[in-house]
Amino acid sequence: MKASRQTTLRKAVTLTGTGVHSGKPARLVLHPADAHHGVVFLRTGLSNGRERLINARYANVSTTELCTVLGEADTGSVATIEHLMAALSGLGIDNVLAEIDGPEMPILDGSAGCFVDAIVSAGIVRQEASRRYLKILRPVRINHGRGYSELRPADRGFRLDVEIDFDSAVIGRQRKVVDLDAAVFRNEICRARTFGFMRDVEKLRGMGLALGSSLDNSIAIADDGIVNPEGLRYGDEFVRHKLLDAVGDLALAGFALQGEYRSYCAGHRMNVAVLDALFSDRANYAIIDSLAPRREYGYAEVAAGAAAPAYAPDLT
Repeated sequence: MKASRQTTLRKAVTLTGTGVHSGKPARLVLHPADAHHGVVFLRTGLSNGRERLINARYANVSTTELCTVLGEADTGSVATIEHLMAALSGLGIDNVLAEIDGPEMPILDGSAGCFVDAIVSAGIVRQEASRRYLKILRPVRINHGRGYSELRPADRGFRLDVEIDFDSAVIGRQRKVVDLDAAVFRNEICRARTFGFMRDVEKLRGMGLALGSSLDNSIAIADDGIVNPEGLRYGDEFVRHKLLDAVGDLALAGFALQGEYRSYCAGHRMNVAVLDALFSDRANYAIIDSLAPRREYGYAEVAAGAAAPAYAPDLT
């Protein structure tokens, strides 16, 4: 773990688009934020002119059905937050206020690439406060059917080892292992698009899902190949996108991670569940100040304040 400081945006940046599931338009404004602010969503456009702040942390996840949703529908929620969270985490952005006027993030091109481009264009600035890391001390694992997700200790950095196995000749079995940093995320991960099967479209739309899905924002898979005329961006774009989703979901830990994440046939549900398992026992992790590596913050200190980020997982 190298010493580093927290970061935010140099200036605000705006993106507009349509939600892939809701089909509803949304305007997203990413604002700079003070140190220890964390990533917080400001949900506007609610009934009676109401607004709601939602901290981007795993405890606020309400559903993981095909996407990750923060908050509750009746009081204000934001769906499909994983691509933005992946862009922020992948680029090492600690503090942002994400103002969104609709129920779902704009899907844009179906990847995190447009978010990355917007963040880079706005500029990234370092802040005086030191970054804190969540160090995995003990392995934790979630099993579901034939799949699993787990977090394991590592001497340094954050490694992701993601494997998928679809009963589809178009996808099959794919695996991707990366040691995550900003360059790797930008060059290898951020432009991998979401995907779905043509055979599921009618069913999903009957459930009120995939209403904004199109060939402009999703890879469409037929029995005999890819429907999109431009084809794939990478030969293994499917597993790269699953890895992208994992980066975004695991960012809901509220800290940059030091450890290793492994998964097989996992998705949003298991990504979030492994965070819940991690935080269920204080012996599983330590919170470390990057500018004072010997300083570890215990559960009681973080819960009591101890200059902790606003989105620390131990706070309510």
